Amino acid sequence: MVQDGLQLFGGDWTERKLDALNQYLRAYAKALSKTNFTRVYIDAFAGTGYREQKVSAAALTPDMFEDELKQLTATEPQRFLDGSAKIALKVAPPFDRFIFIEYDSEKVIELEKLKTEFPTQASAIDVRAGDANKTIRELCRMWDRKGMRGVLFLDPFGMQAEWETVESIARTGCIDTWILFPFAANRLMTKSPTAIPVGWRDRLDMLFGTKDWEAKFYKGHTLVDIFNGDMRVIQKNLTLQGLGAYYGERLRTVFPVVAPNPCVLYSDENRPLFQLFFAAANPGNGGKIALKIAEHILSKI
Repeated sequence: MVQDGLQLFGGDWTERKLDALNQYLRAYAKALSKTNFTRVYIDAFAGTGYREQKVSAAALTPDMFEDELKQLTATEPQRFLDGSAKIALKVAPPFDRFIFIEYDSEKVIELEKLKTEFPTQASAIDVRAGDANKTIRELCRMWDRKGMRGVLFLDPFGMQAEWETVESIARTGCIDTWILFPFAANRLMTKSPTAIPVGWRDRLDMLFGTKDWEAKFYKGHTLVDIFNGDMRVIQKNLTLQGLGAYYGERLRTVFPVVAPNPCVLYSDENRPLFQLFFAAANPGNGGKIALKIAEHILSKI
């Protein structure tokens, strides 16, 4: 089955994302096991870290529109948040550091409990309360490029991941990143560009890091009217396939390595929710190896 030119995979989208991360972290740990690098795992939107907690509407952002909210709260347990924290903690050989970032204070308390659940790694767990974008940019500014290597899971529910953050990750030259792109961005683009509210336009600018999205997804054409004269109009011209491809193009402007086969994640009702991208900041042999691993994983999930 195909929708908007995108293959429908079916199944549990959270499990597919979880599986991709799990496979990559284990391959990554093996590949770097004989190096002297300090290996760091970063979870940008860590949630509670527990598998079966349901998503509440209050926990989501206005970026997710009403139908997406109903769909998620009705059918999708927050299992991938468990994967982004607990699976990383179970990887062998283990990461040297774990940085879990979460804005919600109650979820921060839950994340702190992982230190009790994983006592041998408690000293390596760093739970940071606050805005993920600001925290990641600060981490990247302080990153030890010679001595550290990392994997970052950038998986917001909506459009919280700002382009400035993506750029800061790419500049480190040594962080591999799994990025979840929200198709909800389509809902912010009204039929006519003049009808887009200022706040929505600003959010799209931050998501893509450019204002060029308007020229990409809005095309002018002439309406023929033999009575009143022809009229030039500008209207939306967008498919979800094109939207995802555009974000991939944007990633390639800052990352030297981007997997060419990102995975579209669908709800149980076969509604496209996100596209899972992989990008590596390493321009050398490390990036080539990372790409090979990620491409294989994305082709199988």
